[in-house]
Amino acid sequence: MQELTLHEKTILSPVMKDVYRRIRTNIEFTGIDNKVICLTSCAANDGKTSVSFNLAKSFAENGNRVLFIDTDMRNSTLSSRLEFPKNLCGLSHYLAGKNVGSEIIYATSIKNLYLIPTGRFPKNPTELLAKESFETLIRGMKQTFDYVIIDTPPLGMVVDAAVIAKSADASVLVISPDVVSRKSAQIVKEQLENANQNFLGVIMNKLDAGSKRKKYGYGYGYGYGYGYGREEE
Repeated sequence: MQELTLHEKTILSPVMKDVYRRIRTNIEFTGIDNKVICLTSCAANDGKTSVSFNLAKSFAENGNRVLFIDTDMRNSTLSSRLEFPKNLCGLSHYLAGKNVGSEIIYATSIKNLYLIPTGRFPKNPTELLAKESFETLIRGMKQTFDYVIIDTPPLGMVVDAAVIAKSADASVLVISPDVVSRKSAQIVKEQLENANQNFLGVIMNKLDAGSKRKKYGYGYGYGYGYGYGREEE
């Protein structure tokens, strides 16, 4: 298995690491059946990719064998953020029948963390994700890894995340109060619940510690509104 050296551009502060540990712990306490977690957002600048990747790292640092899947086959920024090659075989190659599952999984320089990149951007990502082969891949990965964290395209822009959520055990919504309105967030939440009723909650991102959160009023599992840092997309 090829190993990717990941060059992270942003180093988390101790306070932010603790935030992710608490989110990780709360997910763990939702039950052992929640092993495949998909994260989505309403818009492109909610910080979803950073949150998803840092959450996967937190699980790995806790001794879990973790697979991170990048399913944004439209506009993924992960390869440029982590500085790994863009021409890797990935999810799109598998879904198009070009590669088998074992050929698209990469070990990383982070202990216990593995990665499936998007692969080449296809013209029909939604149709590829709706294939039975995607569900087959997720079922197999669930047997191989302790946790599978799936970073999906923003559900407020395309329907891909709803398709992916059907194959996941649970879903989480990442929201930035500076980017989306409460109404938009509510619509996306309902879409997620229609796809998979096991909606774990909201991670409020890019929230200043002293800001007011009443305009959202979320009472879900992760509606903590952490304002210790501002995770970018």
